[in-house]
Amino acid sequence: MPADLRTDHHHQNILQDGSASCSLLPIMPQNGSPRTTTTTTAATGIGRDSTTTTTTSSSSSSTTGTAAAATQHQTPGGGSGYGPVAHRLVKRYRVEVAASASSVLSTLSTFPLDSVKTRMQTYRYAGFMDCVRHTYQSEKLRGFFRGVTAPMASITLVRTVSFSIYQRSKYVYCDWVKKNFGVDVMAHVSAKGTYPTLWSVATFGAAGMTAGSCITVIACPFELTKLSAQVSVLMADKKNCPKPESHAIAASYQNKGTLKTMGNIIKHRGFRGLYTGFNLHLMRDTLGTGTYFMTYESSKQLLTTFTGDSSHSNPLAVLVAGGLCGIVSWALIYPVDSAKSIYQRNSLMYTKGQKVEPVKIQFFQRNMYRGLGVSMGRSCAVNAVFFSSFEFLKKRIKAMEDQ
Repeated sequence: MPADLRTDHHHQNILQDGSASCSLLPIMPQNGSPRTTTTTTAATGIGRDSTTTTTTSSSSSSTTGTAAAATQHQTPGGGSGYGPVAHRLVKRYRVEVAASASSVLSTLSTFPLDSVKTRMQTYRYAGFMDCVRHTYQSEKLRGFFRGVTAPMASITLVRTVSFSIYQRSKYVYCDWVKKNFGVDVMAHVSAKGTYPTLWSVATFGAAGMTAGSCITVIACPFELTKLSAQVSVLMADKKNCPKPESHAIAASYQNKGTLKTMGNIIKHRGFRGLYTGFNLHLMRDTLGTGTYFMTYESSKQLLTTFTGDSSHSNPLAVLVAGGLCGIVSWALIYPVDSAKSIYQRNSLMYTKGQKVEPVKIQFFQRNMYRGLGVSMGRSCAVNAVFFSSFEFLKKRIKAMEDQ
């Protein structure tokens, strides 16, 4: 997450360039004599700031002068800074808008890899290609996109909320560190030619963990629904059911949409069933999101320093840092994710009140790392696409401020 995510930092552009956009707007007093009022608006965005001076003269008629002033205020791009409400909202919440659009793009383009990953976690295959071949033979292309609706909605919502919480948490923690220890983390990270420090790594990690712990409440029901859709055909196979009576329950999840799947979970396991595996999910998201943002911020700072770029949004640095943060975070929390997926899969074959055996998290055990290569490859692709799109859209939306 680059340092320029903070909305009010756009004022630095004025200090660096020393220029501002000025408009001289006529305001007619009641006696009809014209007077000139100067308003100053900061011009920010991509490229150099510009200075624009507009002088409007009016006739002796106060009505004409007032109309001219109103027209000047309503003209988009006239330097006054006023525009349609939607235009202003998009600029104000550019982080959330860019995160939402980028999530849709990255999720849709890499969802087949996520589907293969989940199948390899929960069932045994000879390898990646064996899973792909079996899925295509039994379910065709549709099998790779089963359950795509849930993550399209949930991941977009979760990432938008996550980035928003992370952004705010980051500055809260940075302000706290500066106040109590005299270390200005954001000034250090924004400076050219700097390297990550213990303070910056700890601050970004803490902010990421805060975001991860908050989004679990939103993400858990949707991810459970996605998992159900992805493995519903495999669950319905009698040889994969632990007990004969489990088959009817498992088969009831087959060929259902997102809402119907949620309804089916509530039917068999109650409303709390939507939060099956919540503790494992919370652990995964807290550790994973903390590592995710910490790796992205630190690696992007390193790559920016190595390339000698002072913009902190070098496309190559963003692309590499985005891919790297996905790989590192998955390598750390994959056994937790596997335990979560297995436990949730097992729970879907039981009704409310029936005991489901807990799944132990086992690090460095081969069976807990099935599908890790697929997950790391998918995560690298997802986050490379996501962050590249995110930074590009955010810069384009920020450039709208010059209009």
